[in-house]
Amino acid sequence: DSKAAEGGLNVTLTIRLLMHGKEVGSIIGKKGETVKKMREESGARINISEGSCPERIVTITGPTDAIFKAFSMIALKFEEDINASMTNSTVTSKPPVTLRLVVPASQCGSLIGKGGSKIKEIRESTGAQVQVAGDMLPNSTERAVTISGTPDAIIQCVKQICVVMLESPPKGATIPYRPKPASAPIIFAGGQAFTIQGQYAIPHPDLTKLHQLAMQHPPFTPLGQTTPGFPGLDATTPTSSHELTIPNDVSGPIV
Repeated sequence: DSKAAEGGLNVTLTIRLLMHGKEVGSIIGKKGETVKKMREESGARINISEGSCPERIVTITGPTDAIFKAFSMIALKFEEDINASMTNSTVTSKPPVTLRLVVPASQCGSLIGKGGSKIKEIRESTGAQVQVAGDMLPNSTERAVTISGTPDAIIQCVKQICVVMLESPPKGATIPYRPKPASAPIIFAGGQAFTIQGQYAIPHPDLTKLHQLAMQHPPFTPLGQTTPGFPGLDATTPTSSHELTIPNDVSGPIV
């Protein structure tokens, strides 16, 4: 245990982190320079999930000492960001560095311990705050484990969590959490469609056209009814159809 806690075991581990877009941007850095430096100096493989999701998964793989080095660099980078954000701020108390691990639910019991004994021991010995989410992340068998504190406290905490994960491998198959893209809210006003992005309403011509067509034409014929029930309209009345191309990124909200 002591060897594992100090990173002496040459065991390859994979740790998954859940980050928001701003945190991911900080890790990547300008032209990818920050993450490149982290990879080179830590020796760990650091992969960031693709997609325009508000949340991304950062996977860190390597021997225990490489993982601890990568976590150290990430925690220090986040502290640097916090310090920078406080320079022109009126906030007096410094917020802690916070990381969110994604851990298979089958390992969370060992992490919490009987009656919460293990997680209490980790909190007291490292000085970090550790919270294990009660519910699993959507469409997965993983839970979020939130760690907050000073960079040093976080690194010591991650070391102890790694020991637990080595001692208690996952049971059964794990369904990994995959963040989904955010669908922008849509509003209709003045005969036009707008997508909401932050504080702004952006006109959306394709959705506007769809909305206008919907307003111009009567509802669909009810199932089992061969002739639409509208005055002056029978089976011989010619009907018109419209073809509308809808981008993939808005087809979900429309459905």
